[in-house]
Amino acid sequence: MTADCSHDRLAPYACNPADTRGRLAAEPESPTRSCFQRDRDRIVHSGAFRRLKHKTQVFVYHEGDYYRTRLTHSLEVAQIARSISRTLCLNEDLAEAVALAHDLGHTPFGHAGEEALNACMEPFGGFAHNDQTLRILTRLERRYAEFDGLNLTWEAVEGVVKHNGPLLPLLSGHRLPTTIAAFQGEWDLELHTNPGAEAQVAALADDIAYNNHDIDDGLRAGLFTVEEVAELPLVGPIIREVCDRYPGLERSRLIHETVRRMINAMVVDLVTETRRRLAEHKPGSAAELRALPLAMVSFSDGMLEAQRPLRAFLRQRMYRHYRVNREMSKCKRVVRALFELFMDEPNTLPTEWQRDIAKVGAKHGGDADLAVRARHVADYIAGMTDRYALAEHDRLFDLHVKT
Repeated sequence: MTADCSHDRLAPYACNPADTRGRLAAEPESPTRSCFQRDRDRIVHSGAFRRLKHKTQVFVYHEGDYYRTRLTHSLEVAQIARSISRTLCLNEDLAEAVALAHDLGHTPFGHAGEEALNACMEPFGGFAHNDQTLRILTRLERRYAEFDGLNLTWEAVEGVVKHNGPLLPLLSGHRLPTTIAAFQGEWDLELHTNPGAEAQVAALADDIAYNNHDIDDGLRAGLFTVEEVAELPLVGPIIREVCDRYPGLERSRLIHETVRRMINAMVVDLVTETRRRLAEHKPGSAAELRALPLAMVSFSDGMLEAQRPLRAFLRQRMYRHYRVNREMSKCKRVVRALFELFMDEPNTLPTEWQRDIAKVGAKHGGDADLAVRARHVADYIAGMTDRYALAEHDRLFDLHVKT
């Protein structure tokens, strides 16, 4: 499927840089880049983005160089999002920026690390990686002279916070995560509406990437076989198609050929269904698209149904495989031990982190001071790579390792 628009022409419902709502801290525009290109570049040059290189997707970093990390996953999501956006005449730069930023708030050790840190932070408002991403983008990256964070455009921040859909805590009975709630008071992200089309694309590009590449990594790791995934409704027909066309194809090529064709099938389905919805609802602007009661970017019902057995298979055979469970159990213990030690003995934190806690904590007292410490400890741990967390654990708990 080819795009029917030029690279420079945007659909009326796309986010146009000329119509941006700007940045929280006013800045002169770049003479060489659009505001969304600048957003993307700031994300790529951030420390948090570089650290994704050694953060777990599913497998801990030391298990092999062939498996996905948060960094390689984010790059794959960005490539898919960019291709889809070009085909739909959306803003590729904004979609890429949201895709590159969407995982910045992840802890070391993937979802296991997040679960452990969330449990530790439960008395202090909890921990969620999407909320942590906003903390990074607006507070924790300290590179610029005039502001904390990256000072991204409203469209980029809104896209990252809402890329999985509206946040409706009052209707659902849940409270907003702490950073999102505080930031909403500074800058209204219209949490009750859908995000822009580019953020919707980034969210589903994430689904396409991890569904397909987890199959690739799971097969490489020997957690399941080609014959087993060939029984799945979405994967099986493609495997048979490849085998019929290339009899005797070696296993590694068979896996790659299957994965690339699955990605293509999902992208084509998404583009087709999205065009159908756009033709039906006819949004005339990005604001009109956000205000619609349903997302415009979507898979068809048939593709959604076909993905369910695949996700169930991966959940059971990969994410809950005993080998993965054993590694993740160890990782959770590392996170818990680090959190408890830093809370009990904050003087073991690096000096700059102690200074930050003292600076913020001086404005509070008692339980509030404890909450400030907890949030800073969570920030410190969440920013660690897998290998740094393991090394920090060794330095703090093994007498034979120098500090």
